[in-house]
Amino acid sequence: MATTVLIAISAVFAMISLAVGYSIVFPRQPFKGPLPPLTAEERDLAGRLKTHVRAIASKSHNVQHYKALLAAADYIERTLAGLGLEPVSQVYEVAGRSVRNIEVVLGPAPPKRVDATYVIGGHYDSPDDSPGANDNGTGTAAVLELARLFKDVKLRRTRLRLVLFVNEERPYGKTPDMGSWRHARLMKEVGEPIAGMMSLETIGYFSDEPGSQSYPKPFNLAFPTTGNFVAFVGLPGSRRFLRRTVYSFRSHTAFPAIGGVAPGFLPGIDLSDHWSYNQFGFPAIMVTDTAPFRNPRYHELDDLPDTVDYESLARITMGLARVMRAMLD
Repeated sequence: MATTVLIAISAVFAMISLAVGYSIVFPRQPFKGPLPPLTAEERDLAGRLKTHVRAIASKSHNVQHYKALLAAADYIERTLAGLGLEPVSQVYEVAGRSVRNIEVVLGPAPPKRVDATYVIGGHYDSPDDSPGANDNGTGTAAVLELARLFKDVKLRRTRLRLVLFVNEERPYGKTPDMGSWRHARLMKEVGEPIAGMMSLETIGYFSDEPGSQSYPKPFNLAFPTTGNFVAFVGLPGSRRFLRRTVYSFRSHTAFPAIGGVAPGFLPGIDLSDHWSYNQFGFPAIMVTDTAPFRNPRYHELDDLPDTVDYESLARITMGLARVMRAMLD
């Protein structure tokens, strides 16, 4: 009897160890000390990002604030067109109103086949009555600037899809009315060979104060408690893509970063557009400042453009551009 109990206990501990090893991919940041001075390119980028956030997220914009939502979409399309790109709308009806995802495709145009496609996206709608400067003006601005950085890159065997999603926030999140769900379903239907998707979600709030970072349990036991890092978060099935992404980010960018994979029942893990792609079997991760686990303005009326850390946002955006260049090469 005692032997059976010991075997059972050992099996449980082995399963827990395997689960922890699978989930905690990059628990600590190798980068320590003060950040290097911004480069001239990063300073310029920070200013561009601020312009986008102010234009898109100075007031609430969603289906309930429909006129402002349309104005945000129009700004996104004008900005992309101004780069010499051709934005394409994926239009559908919600609550009797027309809404749209906005996408630009870089590389060989469909239906030409490619070896791999990468998707980088962020939702441009805001939550409830919040202006949504960080959630998710920051992610939207980063996608727009990635479009500028990649617009002249020549791709032959890979494709990059940059998408601005509508309807990530309540009451549409995690439903078929979510913009990213519509886009992911389309990618599945056309057989797009998606090798990885990144959802840029609230990436503009950072703090060097000890204790400024919290987590859903049990990650509070493994990850740092100072909220000065960017997190790469994946659902099960995305570990390989997450590991590749974080390793590349750390290799090319002097900014603290952690990474982990966890099931969606843990708070906050699946609350972004990566959830949609996971539903259709694509590897997908969220890039985030961890939102409510750090930022006291999350979903509040004072989530305003002047509260965003544009220097850190510029560093992260440039870092993601380096990651994608390595993957696309």
